[in-house]
Amino acid sequence: MDQRVGEAAGRQVEWALRAATPADVHAVAELRAVVMRADLERLGRFDEQRVRQRLRDEFEPHHTKIVLADGEFAGCVAMRPDSDGWWLEHFYLDPGIQGRGIGSAVLATVLDQADPAPVRLNVLQGSAAQRLYERHGFVVEAQDPIDVFMVRAR
Repeated sequence: MDQRVGEAAGRQVEWALRAATPADVHAVAELRAVVMRADLERLGRFDEQRVRQRLRDEFEPHHTKIVLADGEFAGCVAMRPDSDGWWLEHFYLDPGIQGRGIGSAVLATVLDQADPAPVRLNVLQGSAAQRLYERHGFVVEAQDPIDVFMVRAR
């Protein structure tokens, strides 16, 4: 388990990554619904049931890490192997710890583990998360009215 310290709400927060288990699917699906709601509503795509069911259908615990902040569930990130590298998927952080550097630290940790292979992801059009990915070397590869597809090549 990786463990680091970041800042949240003006105080230091210890964060760690642990392997996901099948039992984590409910917490991850609920967090996904919270985190993605505003962007999906803006795009006219939010559906209370679908946002959770898509996660349940795609959840692969063996490719997923759970983010803990001060020992409590605070998010997740998945790195799925692909034919020429990796897909970064399901990177969600509790809104209470967003904007404090923990997401950037988690992202740097999982990207270090993927080097030197390319990493791909998609983010919703207009999502603030795109700026985080750009700061970590991702560039736009393609886009459509809903998604922006990005790649980080090494």
